[in-house]
Order: sequence, then structure tokens, then C-alpha cells
Amino acid sequence: MIAIIDYGMGNLHSVSKAVERLGYEAVVTADPETIMAADGAILPGVGAFGDAMDNLRETGLDKVTKAYAASGKPLLGICLGMQLLFDESDEHGRNDGLSLLPGKAVRFEGGYKVPHMGWNKLKFEQSSPLFEGIGEGHVYFVHSYHVKPEQASDLLATTDYYQPVTAIVGRGNVFGMQFHPEKSGEVGMKLLRNFAAMTGKPGQER
Repeated sequence: MIAIIDYGMGNLHSVSKAVERLGYEAVVTADPETIMAADGAILPGVGAFGDAMDNLRETGLDKVTKAYAASGKPLLGICLGMQLLFDESDEHGRNDGLSLLPGKAVRFEGGYKVPHMGWNKLKFEQSSPLFEGIGEGHVYFVHSYHVKPEQASDLLATTDYYQPVTAIVGRGNVFGMQFHPEKSGEVGMKLLRNFAAMTGKPGQER
């Protein structure tokens, strides 16, 4: 079972349906015991970084997410959920994140259109089990802030939007995707499938 962590600011329905289409059981939940018992967990996110962290702290799900990451089972942050994995964000002033990965989210600057919205091609920066059987295809982004990881080894894939932009991160069992894999066609679903496969529970796409 894969837990979709519900802290009130996620694209919960589309993510859970995508997981189910891959043949895996998905449960949208805010219950700590259910999350900790899951074979994998996904932290989605839509909205402002500070509001998201406030919700996580008020519900205690910040501690649950950290405990889940420490358990060694696979954890995936999507869009804002990926940014929350890092130390901090500049969005509406400095806000502390979950500090599961070192780095910070900063706003796009340079006079070009913000938010970055649309289909952009991935560039794999290093090997990862997430990329098994996948080429460097296009995925769908919608974001005004982008992450700058402190450790180059955590940067798994980038895209280009007037500069190299962090697209996928990972360290050990903790992963993040800045784009929406559930809205990114075949490439996105393959990435999600490879993450789900890390739970050790086989699924069949349908």
C-alpha cells in the first residue's frame, strides 16, 4: 500500500488515481499509523511553502514524514512536496522546510515568464532506479520557485528554463519530482511506476 499524505494542500485525487492505475493500492490519509505502515509514501503539494509547512506542523505530519523517511521506506515529494523536503524556501519570506535534503527553494528571476508552466524535457544527471527503462522525455511543470540542492549528488535530473532547473532529486530512499508525474503522460507514469516498484509490491498498469 502507498500512502498519499493528506495535510490539506495536495493534488490528492489525481495522484492516488495514478497510483491505482499502475496496479498499486493507494490510500489518502492523515493517520500517522497508516502512513508509517505503508510500503511507500507520497507527499504531494500545491500552494505556498509556508502555508504547507504550517499545516504539516499543526497536524504533526512533519514529524511523521521525517520518521517515515528515517524508516528507509521509499518517500516521494511531488511539486511543492519536493520543495518541502529541503531546508528552506524564500517564498513570502524565509520558511523552514523538513530538512530531509540540504538546499533551498528560490524564486525564478531574470525577466522571463513566471510561473514556469508547460512541457519541458528532462536531462538525467546521473543514474537512478527511477530511470530504468525511461528516456529523457518531456514532463509537465507548473512552478514559480525552484530548488537549489547543496549536494550535487542529490540532483538526479534537470530541465532547461533559461537556466538549468532542478527536476528530480534523490538520496537513499527519499526522492522528489518538481513536475507532476501524474499529469506528464507516458514518461511521468513510468517514473511513478519505478517509484512504486521500490515498495516491493508488484503492480500491473491498467
